[in-house]
Amino acid sequence: MVARSEPGWRGSSHSSTPARLPAWSATVAPFRGTYDHTLDAKNRLTVPARYRAALADGVVLATPLDLKPCVGVWRPKDYEAYTARALEQLPPLSPRRTELERFFYGSSHDTELDAAGRIMVPGALGKHAGLAKEVVVLGVGDRLELWDRAAWEGHRPELLQGVSEVTASAAHAA
Repeated sequence: MVARSEPGWRGSSHSSTPARLPAWSATVAPFRGTYDHTLDAKNRLTVPARYRAALADGVVLATPLDLKPCVGVWRPKDYEAYTARALEQLPPLSPRRTELERFFYGSSHDTELDAAGRIMVPGALGKHAGLAKEVVVLGVGDRLELWDRAAWEGHRPELLQGVSEVTASAAHAA
């Protein structure tokens, strides 16, 4: 029997009791970190091993709403929630809503991880992001982003400057 203070204690001495998971684990995959990867000759990218289980039920690859040169990699339910939040802000018969629906659904692709944990990046999305052989996989909370390494290295200073500006303006407001 495992003592309460020892690693592996599950809240009960009964061996079939599952370990308690953090509340976020059932609803959110916290995609974090930056990983260097490569696309193979067939435009397949090996997903970092730590994220494969979170993406086992499918993947949505999409152009990001801010049109940055990257490809968003979402779990299907997260992409649906993201698009629903954006679309619910507009009236159902609005031409702007129709355009946004075209954007969301026309620039996204459903796929699955293959047996080797890879996803194939469709040509149009890869072209939008300028993906070549060397790719940066970036964790962004509820999604991953795929960036061409050179594009990411060019964007990172801009990102850091923006964070500095937001932090400075927040400090002045306080």
